[in-house]
Amino acid sequence: MKFGKRLKQHVQETLPGWREMYLNYKDLKKLVKLISSSLEIENSEAEFVYLLNNEIEKFNAFFMEQEEDFIIRHKELQQRIKRANECELLPEGEYEEEMARIRKDIVDFHGEMVLLVNYSNINYTGMAKILKKYDKRTGGLLRLPFIQKVLEQPFFTTELISKLVKECETTIDELFPAAEEMKESAITIVGEGIFRNTVAALMTMKEIRKGSSTRSHFSLPALNLPDTEIIRSCQLNSPIPII
Repeated sequence: MKFGKRLKQHVQETLPGWREMYLNYKDLKKLVKLISSSLEIENSEAEFVYLLNNEIEKFNAFFMEQEEDFIIRHKELQQRIKRANECELLPEGEYEEEMARIRKDIVDFHGEMVLLVNYSNINYTGMAKILKKYDKRTGGLLRLPFIQKVLEQPFFTTELISKLVKECETTIDELFPAAEEMKESAITIVGEGIFRNTVAALMTMKEIRKGSSTRSHFSLPALNLPDTEIIRSCQLNSPIPII
C-alpha cells in the first residue's frame, strides 16, 4: 500500500480528536507536483519549507501536551492500583468492581500511548517521503538537512512514552492473570474502548518499520514487538487479546 493511502487509513482509524494533528501529506504532495520550472523551484522552496515548519510546530505542540497528560495519568493509575491492593478487605464485590475499572482504564491508557508512538513514527515517515519527492522533483538536496532537524524535535523523541508503554504492559500482564475464571471478564474489558485503534496502530508501525532491501539511513529501525499477552493478541490482529 502506498504511504498516502496508509496514512489516510490510519487517520480514519485513530481517535477523532487526533485526526487534524497528522501531516498534511496530500497538500504537500500537490505542491510538489505543481513544480515544473526553475523559477517555480526557486519560489516553491520557501513555501515548502514554511509549510513543513508549520507541520513540525503542530506535531510538537500536540505531542508534548499528550506526553504531559500521560505522565500524570500514569502516576494516578499506579496510585489507584496501590490503594485498591491495600483495600482487599472491602465489602464483597467492591474490590472486584474497582479492579475491573482499573483494568479497563489501563488497557485504554496503553492504547493511547501506543497511538502516540505511532503518531511520531508515521509523521516522521511522511516527512521523509515528501522530502524525497521534493528533491527528486527539483534536483535539490533538502531532505538530509531537514531530516537532521526533525530528529531533534520533541515529537520524534519517544523514549519516555516508550518507557511508560513497557511499564504499562508489565502492569497489564500482572492485572490479567491467566487463570481460566478471569478469561470472560478480561475479554469484556479489552474488547471495548480504543483497543481496536491500538491494534491498527501496532500493525501500521510494524509495516512502516519492517526490514527491507530498500531501507536507508532515513528509515526508522525495524520494530520488534515485546512478548506480552496484549502484544501477542495484536500480532494475531484480533480485536481482543487471547488470555
